[in-house]
Amino acid sequence: MSNQPTTLFDKVWDAHVVRKIADGPDVLFIDRHFIHEVTSPVAFLGLESRGIGVLFPNRTFATADHNTPTINQHLPVADPLSANQLKALETNTAKYGISHWGLGHQKNGIVHVVGPENGITLPGMTIVCGDSHTSTHGAFGAIAFGIGTSEVEMVLASQCIMQPKPKKMRITINGQLGKGVLPKDAVLYIISQISASGATGYFVEYAGDVFENMSMEGRMTVCNMSIEMGARGGMIAPDEKTFAYLNGREQSPKGEAWENAVAYWQTLKTDEGAGFDLEYTYDAADIEPQITYGTNPGLGTGITKHIPKAADVLDGAASYAKSLNYMGFAEDESLLGKAIDFVFLGSCTNGRIEDFRAFASVVKGRKKADNVTAWLVPGSHIVEAQIKEEGILDVLTEAGFQLRQPGCSACLAMNDDKIPAGKYAVSTSNRNFEGRQGPGARTLLASPLVAAAAAITGKVTDPREFL
Repeated sequence: MSNQPTTLFDKVWDAHVVRKIADGPDVLFIDRHFIHEVTSPVAFLGLESRGIGVLFPNRTFATADHNTPTINQHLPVADPLSANQLKALETNTAKYGISHWGLGHQKNGIVHVVGPENGITLPGMTIVCGDSHTSTHGAFGAIAFGIGTSEVEMVLASQCIMQPKPKKMRITINGQLGKGVLPKDAVLYIISQISASGATGYFVEYAGDVFENMSMEGRMTVCNMSIEMGARGGMIAPDEKTFAYLNGREQSPKGEAWENAVAYWQTLKTDEGAGFDLEYTYDAADIEPQITYGTNPGLGTGITKHIPKAADVLDGAASYAKSLNYMGFAEDESLLGKAIDFVFLGSCTNGRIEDFRAFASVVKGRKKADNVTAWLVPGSHIVEAQIKEEGILDVLTEAGFQLRQPGCSACLAMNDDKIPAGKYAVSTSNRNFEGRQGPGARTLLASPLVAAAAAITGKVTDPREFL
């Protein structure tokens, strides 16, 4: 056993290597496999055509989220493609003995919300799903990443996957985040600094005061958005906050198994002196509430600043001009005061209870702007129940908002919640690509506080005015 200082990433990765292939990928054992209705049907067809089964059905967990409506979930799903995919998930999971939380199930919700809240996600695990934002689970000190449909089939059949080992990056933010600055702002700030491709080929570890002080919900938001800087995934070392969050959850270890697990989890941290291929360090004092103005998550800035000139951005001038043209914005323009049409609070990035608490803290005692359509979508039924129990629903209702039912909703326009062409949406989701929230939709990514300020003023507003 080597006494070399080792990174958190290497500790978890190396513990899961079944076989090393010379000059090739590693064969990696997978602890947890999440599936949903969009990327799994073809994988199950592949198993069928080869006449093979699912090796460890108890390590795979299915939930319906991408294609689900967020109103009237008790009614049949109207869209035929969505209905077929939801039915296929139900049929396939029943056939292979995989647990399935379909529409109407009390544990149903967005895959990256229900995994952690049920204790399925644990430190030191390898976790995959046919969904890029699987990196969310890295908040627990797990190696979690998205995979393609053929890889979903591979994991179902063998519980292993072939992966080249990524390079390692560490991003450190020290100091304390200012008033009105949320974890979403911290990660949007990082992406604006290194660009939407700045971490391509790397697995990121987040370190420093800011991430240590963050709640588990905040850490999930940060790790979720690692993908938007091009990273394979992101992770944060588990600590007392992680253990407190997991203790007593349904699928967390119990009794002596819990004690043993925590003893192991406490070893999951980067050793002093361990090396990274690339490091970035930022000061928390430099981060203000953020908002994007372009068509990738790297095209963002502080809410009080102006849209940068082409010469000052990492994107090429031609693609930058195209991006601003699509958004209807100009170089050196201020976003403050820009009229908006929609507000979306939800997704695997910001659909947790803490996000609804933040949103409610701004809208309490105020009214939704008449020109704004607001979709407030909890990430799961558990979050929905918390919203009601904590009195947040009353605050939202009094302010003129309605709560929808759990699902991915307006994050990706695969369901009925689409932003119309040309309309502006302040969105707490993770992507602002052209057409991401509907053909021609214009997305400004922001935190729940920025979304709340926009929802009550009808325009881009600095939320610190209301705090």
